[in-house]
Amino acid sequence: MMHHLVSKVSKRAFSSFKSFCHNAPCSSIIPKHNFSTISSLQRKFQNTQQFALHSNLWKQGSFGFCRALSFASGFTPLQQKPLDSIMDVDRAKTKSPEELADIWDDYHLGRGHIGLSMNAKLCGLLEQRASDCRYFVIPLWKGSGYTTMFLQVQMPHMLFTGLEDYKARGTQAAPYFTATFYKEFADSKDLVLIRGDVVFTSKLSDSEAKWLLETAQSFYLNDVRYKLVERFNKQTREFEFKDVLQALEMPML
Repeated sequence: MMHHLVSKVSKRAFSSFKSFCHNAPCSSIIPKHNFSTISSLQRKFQNTQQFALHSNLWKQGSFGFCRALSFASGFTPLQQKPLDSIMDVDRAKTKSPEELADIWDDYHLGRGHIGLSMNAKLCGLLEQRASDCRYFVIPLWKGSGYTTMFLQVQMPHMLFTGLEDYKARGTQAAPYFTATFYKEFADSKDLVLIRGDVVFTSKLSDSEAKWLLETAQSFYLNDVRYKLVERFNKQTREFEFKDVLQALEMPML
């Protein structure tokens, strides 16, 4: 059964967005049938280092996270930007889950950041599955081909980098895109806020980053797709990248 993310960009929330927000400062293409890289990397995962792991609602300067390349020299655990440094949590508590999700999503549009939200129960399932299967590969369609992205999930973070960069630089490769999950409203509103930060705008557009995040979550939340994640992490020899392409209805090049 497909689980759906609670992510919406609502025009009816735009007026709320105006009144609640400050004026904040604003791989190569994989050649035909080149899947051996993916298989060889899978065998290395267990021995490599892990990835670098409206009125007054929004706090000024809340958009500085992850633009700097401070972790480009290797992956270390990310320092999560506190939610109360991004928004006024007390004021947010007065909003309904729907209002808060709409305002959060809309506010991050077009700023090199992605704002999404999801049901707390689904986030719990994602976290449970990711603790057992942290890695995956996702093809991102670009032009007439696709770039394969390498994903690590170490909650509350998701990190994406190019597979070719990871192959060439290992743990010295910098993530192109990171996502952080905020669970402050999980109990009171059954809502988890997700903030994505595009580190390299030359590598990913906002829309591509959003697609990657939603697609990654679908592979962890959909029972059929999750079998591919399990196979990638636990049954390496049985994993076929073409199955991922098929699940995403992408052509074999």
